[in-house]
Amino acid sequence: MAELTALESLIEMGFPRGRAEKALALTGNQGIEAAMDWLMEHEDDPDVDEPLATPLGHVLGREPTSPEQGTGSAAGEGKPVLSEEERQEQTKRMLELVAQKQREREEREEREALERERQRRKQGQELSAARQRLQEDEMRRAAEERRREKAEELAARQRVREKIERDKAERAKKYGGSVGSQPSPPTEPGPVPSSPSQEPPTKREYDQCRIQVRLPDGTSLTQTFRAREQLAAVRLYVELHRGEEPGGGQDPVQLLSGFPRRAFSEADMERPLQELGLVPSAVLIVAKKCPS
Repeated sequence: MAELTALESLIEMGFPRGRAEKALALTGNQGIEAAMDWLMEHEDDPDVDEPLATPLGHVLGREPTSPEQGTGSAAGEGKPVLSEEERQEQTKRMLELVAQKQREREEREEREALERERQRRKQGQELSAARQRLQEDEMRRAAEERRREKAEELAARQRVREKIERDKAERAKKYGGSVGSQPSPPTEPGPVPSSPSQEPPTKREYDQCRIQVRLPDGTSLTQTFRAREQLAAVRLYVELHRGEEPGGGQDPVQLLSGFPRRAFSEADMERPLQELGLVPSAVLIVAKKCPS
């Protein structure tokens, strides 16, 4: 049974002539299967129907013939003609081959789509894990920062307490006493001078005293002291927290009580807060001491 050429077979299967010629030329005339593979892979290319220049004397889908062979064909050696039944049989085989190639292509595209989806999910999981690690690192750094700030705050408080203790020791040494020899208030203290705005003293013993200090700039400081601490501890606390560097040449501050206003003397600085009537709470006013 005579066979159709590759170009004729492709045309019989419905491919445009120009596209079939281009497929055969670009696959090196290696057969109809190679040309069909190329046509299926490039059927969506925008330039698939653009003509392809070919050398003169070369017919796509056929082997080049020499002038002698051409002369022999002209002399009467023509190509055998296929019967209608043979042509239909060959076309059927070609269509089955096309369908097979199409199924293979669809299966390959499906596998590629599944692989792309798998890669996308994998990348999504990796990105989610990276974000989780970043959040954990940020939370860990924030916790470390809070611990560091708390440690610095505790250290600052400790330095203030140590400074107050040193100041108390220096004042006690200056006035010939000792830190532990400060007079303690009696169990039932008698009346102590206080401003009318303060509550009358009671017989209850308080261990702590809450002092609010109003600064000249309108701000205020609030701190809790021991009831037996000296008034000098309050003055030192104000000097450390009023926004000025202690010992920087500033004038010392003067502590005043509320209405009626009472100025505490240097001797009052050595007296306990309980003895001065500032327990359990009091409001003091800060004013710069006038030079003598």
